[in-house]
Amino acid sequence: MIAGALSLVPLAAWIYLLLGRGGFWRAAERDDRFAAPEAEIAALPAVAVVIPARDEAETIGSCVGSLLRQDYRGSLMVMLVDDQSADETAARAAAAANDAPAGARLHIVAGTNPPAGWTGKLWAMRQGLAAVEAAPEPPSFVLFSDADIRYAPHALSRLVAIALAKKSVLTSLMVRLNCESAAERWLVPAFVFFFQMLYPFAWVNDPRKRTAAAAGGCMLAKREALRAAGGLEAISAALIDDCALAGAMKRQGPIWLGLTEDVESLRPYPDLADFRRMVVRSAFAELRYSLLRLVAAVGGMALVYLAPVAFALAFGGVPRIAGGLAWALMVVAQAPTLRLYRRPLPAGCALPAVAAAYVAFTIESSILYWRGRGGYWKGRFQAPAQEARRE
Repeated sequence: MIAGALSLVPLAAWIYLLLGRGGFWRAAERDDRFAAPEAEIAALPAVAVVIPARDEAETIGSCVGSLLRQDYRGSLMVMLVDDQSADETAARAAAAANDAPAGARLHIVAGTNPPAGWTGKLWAMRQGLAAVEAAPEPPSFVLFSDADIRYAPHALSRLVAIALAKKSVLTSLMVRLNCESAAERWLVPAFVFFFQMLYPFAWVNDPRKRTAAAAGGCMLAKREALRAAGGLEAISAALIDDCALAGAMKRQGPIWLGLTEDVESLRPYPDLADFRRMVVRSAFAELRYSLLRLVAAVGGMALVYLAPVAFALAFGGVPRIAGGLAWALMVVAQAPTLRLYRRPLPAGCALPAVAAAYVAFTIESSILYWRGRGGYWKGRFQAPAQEARRE
């Protein structure tokens, strides 16, 4: 009797997730539903791209080259901030510019050490933004791009089209992540699925909802709105800088977040350890370094993803039926994201095991934070030095 009643809880949770959480699982918010600006538009807004780059020699040439080959008809400049790289980041960016017809659009700024209260990436972004704002005619929009991103030639035109159509002060794309290695094939679709569940894109894009999120690899910000929001100074210490920026910008106007197949990440994760380090870097920051939030998150993941499997395999009668139905709904929910990444739909059956791995990553992230080694990225421990909160 007790097991039967308990087994209905995760089933009810999945019914709610499918019907009551903004249709996140449909993966319906996409950039390809927008056309590029029409030729009749006389003056497209000027755009500056700011790329913070630290030891990105492997990918920076492809990133810069793709941006310099955009078909955007408005004014465009590319500002690379070389964040004290120990490799050939700046040289390879310059070489890519030499090979591009619009190479003169690239400007390289030598980054400096981040001052107290700033993460390294945000300080690099701030230096690039300062250089952009010092131009005789500062642009209307600033595209903050990671250094490991490659853009299809029409990507910027479409991004601006969305910003103009939606009147959004922040327009962001969840870039297509690399999905080739075994670790990527199992972990990447789940990563995108969990992100959509945590921040339903339809809610992010609804000005009436408080939900705010962005994907840091590709964020087009309206410059005056960014200034009104307090600039990057307002989020200087944020480890999850994209969602922090989205929260600040949504107070200034509409924001928009969508999926894309035309902007892709070049960063590979060859094995489980590589992907684990990426998640561990910021997982506990997502929980605001709170022990209670950690306990709630682990409990919630266990209830939603692991309990259905336990009921389906270890019990009979009502628990088995309820657990099996919840597991089936789980597979149905992940199907659109699996299709996006060209993964077979039966792979959704393994989502409970993948969720267990993410739980382990989150616990490891909290342990590293408590040891004073949180937020590690390219030689910097960036999580704030403070005790975990217990509220």
